[in-house]
Amino acid sequence: MPPPADIVKVAIEWPGAFPKLMEIDQKKPLSAIIKEVCDGWSLANHEYFALQHADSSNFYITEKNRNEIKNGTILRLTTSPAQNAQQLHERIQSSSMDAKLEALKDLASLSRDVTFAQEFINLDGISLLTQMVESGTERYQKLQKIMKPCFGDMLSFTLTAFVELMDHGIVSWDTFSVAFIKKIASFVNKSAIDISILQRSLAILESMVLNSHDLYQKVAQEITIGQLIPHLQGTDQEIQTYTIAVINALFLKAPDERRQVDVESNVDILDCPLTEMANILAQKQLRYIILTHVIRAQRAINNEMAHQLYVLQVLTFNLLEDRMMTKMDPQDQAQRDIIFELRRIAFDAESEPNNSSGSVEKRKSMYTRDYKKLGFINHVNPAMDFTQTPPGMLALDNMLYFAKHHQDAYIRIVLENSSREDKHECPFGRSSIELTKMLCEILKVGELPSETCNDFHPMFFTHDRSFEEFFCICIQLLNKTWKEMRATSEDFNKVMQVVKEQVMRALTTKPSSLDQFKSKLQNLSYTEILKIRQSERMNQEDFQSRPILELKEKIQPEILELIKQQRLNRLVEGTCFRKLNARRRQDKFWYCRLSPNHKVLHYGDLEESPQGEVPHDSLQDKLPVADIKAVVTGKDCPHMKEKGALKQNKEVLELAFSILYDSNCQLNFIAPDKHEYCIWTDGLNALLGKDMMSELTRNDLDTLLSMEIKLRLLDLENIQIPDAPPPIPKEPSNYDFVYDCN
Repeated sequence: MPPPADIVKVAIEWPGAFPKLMEIDQKKPLSAIIKEVCDGWSLANHEYFALQHADSSNFYITEKNRNEIKNGTILRLTTSPAQNAQQLHERIQSSSMDAKLEALKDLASLSRDVTFAQEFINLDGISLLTQMVESGTERYQKLQKIMKPCFGDMLSFTLTAFVELMDHGIVSWDTFSVAFIKKIASFVNKSAIDISILQRSLAILESMVLNSHDLYQKVAQEITIGQLIPHLQGTDQEIQTYTIAVINALFLKAPDERRQVDVESNVDILDCPLTEMANILAQKQLRYIILTHVIRAQRAINNEMAHQLYVLQVLTFNLLEDRMMTKMDPQDQAQRDIIFELRRIAFDAESEPNNSSGSVEKRKSMYTRDYKKLGFINHVNPAMDFTQTPPGMLALDNMLYFAKHHQDAYIRIVLENSSREDKHECPFGRSSIELTKMLCEILKVGELPSETCNDFHPMFFTHDRSFEEFFCICIQLLNKTWKEMRATSEDFNKVMQVVKEQVMRALTTKPSSLDQFKSKLQNLSYTEILKIRQSERMNQEDFQSRPILELKEKIQPEILELIKQQRLNRLVEGTCFRKLNARRRQDKFWYCRLSPNHKVLHYGDLEESPQGEVPHDSLQDKLPVADIKAVVTGKDCPHMKEKGALKQNKEVLELAFSILYDSNCQLNFIAPDKHEYCIWTDGLNALLGKDMMSELTRNDLDTLLSMEIKLRLLDLENIQIPDAPPPIPKEPSNYDFVYDCN
């Protein structure tokens, strides 16, 4: 007979004593269980004790999390969180440097536990730490020469404890003084500082900016780009990552009016406050430093750095949103002058007609003719073409940039198409407007960066005006494709679809420069796109005949079983998941894997991202597959129903899934990417005996079915397979030919 569901068998340790094996009744109050344990070891004052996990997490057991205790869990009897917090609060104020250092080290470790953190914060522990940072550094300045390692470690542990305590969201970031901000900023501004202190200081500044508008203003006044550049020029990728994260945070929180700036200004950015974010990002110096010392450094870019570069890329392109959503005012003379400039560059009018009634009509007629040649839809008033948003005025900006910076190509395209009489002219104006809109969709201009995406493109960091150059390459591609397709105005949408496919296919190769992107497009001519499409179409059409469909139906179950086994094998290998936090993105990880017998899910926290598989015995928590009630995804997940910016992110929603088990218990996941999301949801559904419905399964099924059928049909190559089976022949007139074995 199985044991009751409320009874959990655990081992409990106590220093200097043999561990005890005992059964915990989850219906009993936790205080009663602790008293029972203390009585077993003859310990008085059980209210001063608590239970905690004996693994590396050392998290306390509370009434809220006690349901996470599983059979076989190893617990430890220890001093209560309140007692521990009180003792550490006193120890970190010790006059002994060694005692203070040891206490701060313990505090940095214990502060990860929200139960302990709450008790320490209740003792006004945050204020104590901030006072130590503000005043303690001066106090120990004289000791630095003789005790520099000790001083560095002490400050490092102090800042680590502060970061961990604040990460629980118990204390508001708005409570900190200017003196504290200045002190943290001073650590970042120092040319020679301990790496761990610098890392934590950058993390604190990032959190301050992201969580408080007032602190954003204060931090922005303390930090200049000149003080951050040396950290980007260093060799420590983690420091570079945190530095870019601070820039991203300041950029994200900057008021709109401070983001917009003339990108061709010549302001020296070394002493520029980080409030002028667009000015910084548009300057060649910072971009070049990131390109040289980060992107093209002789080392692999880790996931966190890739994410921060992606965020920087998104925020940079989002500077275009204002122009993208601005309609042109047909009455605005300055805006109309841009259109006049496009006409002037293209057709180089030698002189203006005299301002007489006859010449006015002649001039209007000439302008209308030229605007038609430029490819505008509205020949009389082309300003009306730019009243649609998106792309709004951004399209006109791109056209002017192309005309000024690639004048020969611009004139060639306009004159080449304006001189054609065969209805195959490519309308430059209309094409530019639609192309700008398409490029904004591809680059998701105006959307907030995803918390999980790492998809940055190195080529956009190689030029100060990368979007405009991107447009210039693509408008020339569009004109080339138009000619290759021998398109007319009726084929406009078809041409745009082909161009989008060309651009998307080239981007997936992650070209390292704009020139390399251009080379990729050269190899993706319309003819090549047709070949790719034809190949894909043939692969589909070849398998639509009735005999092939019957064969597909016959072998599909074994292919599905093969996919199922692959999914389960991947779950057995396990996956490292990142712990995401709405307040601050951190390198905190947890790992989950399926046992080889497919009966138990093992999971647990990790200190760092693992290299390879994590052994089962190092994962402290277990979840029997038999206890799983359901698997939910997206908005149905409990952790996606909470309010917050992170939870509203569309890409995070698409990667979220949860395992529901027992009563009101769940294990929440956010997959590192779409592929892992499909692997895990498929595998979990397979464990529950449900269909695997992911897009990855459909693609794998199509691929494997196609391969299997091709292998089986190798002997029938060049033989026409009939659509219907051959007719059954008539019965013979006699059966004399039959041999009787008897």
